[in-house]
Amino acid sequence: MTGVEEGRAHRHAPDQPARTRAGWAVLQRADWWVLGSALVLSLLGALLVWSATRTRLLDAGDNPQSFFQRHLINLAVGLVVGLVTAAVDYRTLRASAPVVYLVACLGLVAVLLVGVTINGSHSWIVLAGGYQVQPAEFAKVGLVVSIAMLLTERQRREDVRRSLDVPLVLAVAAVPTGLIMFQPDLGTILVLAFTMLAVLTVAGVGPRWVAGLLLVGVIAVYGAVHFGVLKEYQLDRFRAFTHPHSDAQGVGYNTIQARIAIGDGGLTGSGLFKGSQTNGKFVPEQQTDFVFTVAGEELGFVGAGGVIALFGLLLWRALRIAARSPDEFGLLVAVGIAAWFSFQVFVNIGMTLGITPVTGLPLPFVSYGGSSMLANWIAVGLLLNMHRRSESPET
Repeated sequence: MTGVEEGRAHRHAPDQPARTRAGWAVLQRADWWVLGSALVLSLLGALLVWSATRTRLLDAGDNPQSFFQRHLINLAVGLVVGLVTAAVDYRTLRASAPVVYLVACLGLVAVLLVGVTINGSHSWIVLAGGYQVQPAEFAKVGLVVSIAMLLTERQRREDVRRSLDVPLVLAVAAVPTGLIMFQPDLGTILVLAFTMLAVLTVAGVGPRWVAGLLLVGVIAVYGAVHFGVLKEYQLDRFRAFTHPHSDAQGVGYNTIQARIAIGDGGLTGSGLFKGSQTNGKFVPEQQTDFVFTVAGEELGFVGAGGVIALFGLLLWRALRIAARSPDEFGLLVAVGIAAWFSFQVFVNIGMTLGITPVTGLPLPFVSYGGSSMLANWIAVGLLLNMHRRSESPET
C-alpha cells in the first residue's frame, strides 16, 4: 500500500465507528428499566392479541396468526423509531418541538378530509394495502413536546409576563383538541386534558389556575352532554357505566362480559389460549380496548397483576427521569409522558373492571394497533433521550 493509500485509509477508517457511535451510546446509557418494561409489555401484548384473535380468524377461514404477526411488525417498527428518537441530539429534539406539533395537527386535519369512520369514530386514514393510521395517537406526542417547549421559555421571561403561560398553553392545546372533537374521540381528548393539567401543575402555574381549569373542564363536559356534542353511542357508554345491567344485551354487554372473563381467571388463570370467554368470542374488541380481559382470564390475578406492575415500573422510572432532568424541558416532557401513560392505563384497565366508562382507549404497548404502538415507542425514545441528557448534561 502506498503512502497516499495509507493516508486515505486512515482518514476514512473512523467513518464507520462515527456512524454507529450514536447508536451504541443509546444502548450504553439507556435506562434499561424503561426499555425492558416497555419491551416485555409489547411482547406480552403480542401473545394476548394472538389469543384474542386466533379463534375468530380460524372460524372466518383466515390466518390465525395474522394479528400476532402484525403486532410484532408494529413492535419492530416502533422499537426502531424509539431508538432513533433516543439517539437524536437533545438540542435538535427540543428545537423540533414546533415541527412535531404542526405535523400532528396536519394529520388531524387530514382525518377530517380523507378519513374513514370505524366504530362510530372518524379517526382513521386508510393507506395503500389496507394499513390504517390514527393521527390522534401522535397528537399526544405533539402536545407533550410543544407545551413543554412553550413553558420552558418562561425561564427567559420577566415575572409579569408569566401570567400568559396558561392562556398560551390552552391556545396550543385547543387546536388538536378541537380537531379531535370533530371525530369525535372523547378518550383521546381526556388524555390530552389530563396530560396538559399535569404538566402545568409541575411547571408551577399556581393552584388558582389549576382549580379554574378543573372547573372549566366540568362545565365543558356538562355542555357537551347538554347540547348534544357527544354522539349517542358515547352517551350510551356512560349509561352502561352507571347501570350496566339495565341493557345487558345492548350497551352494557361489553362491560359485563369483560368482568365475567376477568372473574373466571381466578388466581393463576386458565392458561394462555385456554380461556373460555376468549375462545367463545364473548368479549367484543378484545384485541384492542379489552385486551386486559385476556390477561385476567388466562393469566389470572398473578399475571394481570404482573402487567400492572410492569406499568408501575415504567411510570416510576419516567418520574425518576423527570426528577433528575438537568433542565425544565426534560422535566416537563417526562412528566407529560408519565401522565399520559398513567391516565390511559387507569382508564383502560378501569373500564374492563367496571370502575371507569368505556372510552375506546387502548392499553399502551399491549393493545393491537400500529399508530398506538408507534406513538408509545416514540414516547419511550423521548424518555431514553432525557435519561441520556441527565447522565451527560453537557451534551
